Amino acid sequence: MPLNHDRSPLQVFLVFLRLGLTSFGGPVAHLGYFRDEFVCRRGWLSERSYADLVTLCQFLPGPASSQVGMALGLARAGYPGALAAWLGFTLPSALALMLFALGIASFGEAMPEGILHGLKVVAVAIVAQAVWGMARNLCPDAPRVTLMAIAACLVLLVPSAWAQVGVIVVAGIAGLFMFEPAKTLEHDPLPITVSHRAGVCWLTLFFLLLLGLPLLAELWPSQTLNMLDAFYRTGSLVFGGGHVILPLLQAEVVPSGWVSNETFLAGYGATQAMPGPLFTFAAFLGASLHGPQSGWLGGVLGLIAIFAPSFLLVFAALPFWEQLRRNVRMQAAMLGINAAVVGLLLAALYRPVWTSAILQPMDFALALVALVALMVWKLPPWLVVIGCGAAGWLL
Repeated sequence: MPLNHDRSPLQVFLVFLRLGLTSFGGPVAHLGYFRDEFVCRRGWLSERSYADLVTLCQFLPGPASSQVGMALGLARAGYPGALAAWLGFTLPSALALMLFALGIASFGEAMPEGILHGLKVVAVAIVAQAVWGMARNLCPDAPRVTLMAIAACLVLLVPSAWAQVGVIVVAGIAGLFMFEPAKTLEHDPLPITVSHRAGVCWLTLFFLLLLGLPLLAELWPSQTLNMLDAFYRTGSLVFGGGHVILPLLQAEVVPSGWVSNETFLAGYGATQAMPGPLFTFAAFLGASLHGPQSGWLGGVLGLIAIFAPSFLLVFAALPFWEQLRRNVRMQAAMLGINAAVVGLLLAALYRPVWTSAILQPMDFALALVALVALMVWKLPPWLVVIGCGAAGWLL
């Protein structure tokens, strides 16, 4: 496994900037990009540590892939690294969506529909590669394969964010009874620089903002405070990632008259064409507001408000998560939880990734070629993404 000893925030920013420019396919595909980049290629952390991070971020409200990126940046270069990871991964799509909101009305139509479909197809290959790689490492025996299959079936039968959290909890309980890890079980700790006291402070700040922003908006009514409250509250309480947050934001900004429904839908279409996190849709909405805080300032405020809960929760949870991982019984639970996480990714591979992309035999053929290019030919993901987009346009 290759190692890179440069731990500067600038290096973290540049790596995540490239991912922010090329990571198409939504949050599940992002986890595949991250695994390939930081586990397989750069060796920043082990497969086990990466799976633990994914599991933790599945528990937390907010965008799981962005939170994994924040945690990777935090482990690599401290608080500046976390900020650098978020900026690199978020800025490309956020800037494009703010520009679109500021008047590039033709932006949503500039990319032919076939290219968009090709990007959906390549997501099938990326997620399939992630599922295969994680399953080989985290589900090596019959009990864990069984847990993986049960988790995938349950999530498909009960398609809700709370069902995903429930499956992870139940898998952890099952792991306590099914597995007996040795006390010398290998552990791959992350170099987390957040103390327990700091974690408590971050969690306190999270709740102070969650409870204080609506109070401030009530005492001093203004569009800015109302927007910050709405975006922060949505980012704090939603499970399931970007696709779940869109209808919730629509309920906040359209009935209030901040953004017209036509503008909202145009921004939604443009967001689907962007790489990086879907939560950057908040930047488009902030820049589109009818009022004094529109334009660039509104976009920046919306972006900060929607992501702030993710920062606070990651900083608050990671120091305690690392301590729990060293516990032998917790390791037994983690064996079950990691298997369930693979099951969740397997379920997502079918729905929504497969069902929204594989509509005819030609789509399946393109996805198969992309999978072979990634797993056999070892081509870089960004090149496969560009190739599939071009193929979708031609076909």
